[in-house]
Amino acid sequence: MDNDAYGHLNNVVHYALFDATVNGWLIEAGLLNPLQGARIGLVVETGCRYHSEMGYPDRITGGLRVAHVGNSSVRYELGLFRNDAETASAEGFFVHVYVDAKTRRPVPLPLEFRAALQELGGPPRD
Repeated sequence: MDNDAYGHLNNVVHYALFDATVNGWLIEAGLLNPLQGARIGLVVETGCRYHSEMGYPDRITGGLRVAHVGNSSVRYELGLFRNDAETASAEGFFVHVYVDAKTRRPVPLPLEFRAALQELGGPPRD
């Protein structure tokens, strides 16, 4: 299911890889517990620009950086790299708004969350 009828990686797979890259980093950094955490990130905006084809069974590596940190939101920018390529085959972004897991209302990002985002190139809060 990774490749489409044209033999290249289906566009929905790009978004799944973006999502896995962001959430994988958040979970590893101890910032997200999707099943039991008090705070979750909801995707409110996405985008992708395709530069070159990828397809199964290529090895794809995701790169991640933080472009903007707001009061309760973060813009993550991503690159997907095919095999050993030094330039991204696709680049995109996800904007998460962090909300209370029960009420789904936005919550401010705690200081420890902001500090971890700084490690990914996160700019200071505006």
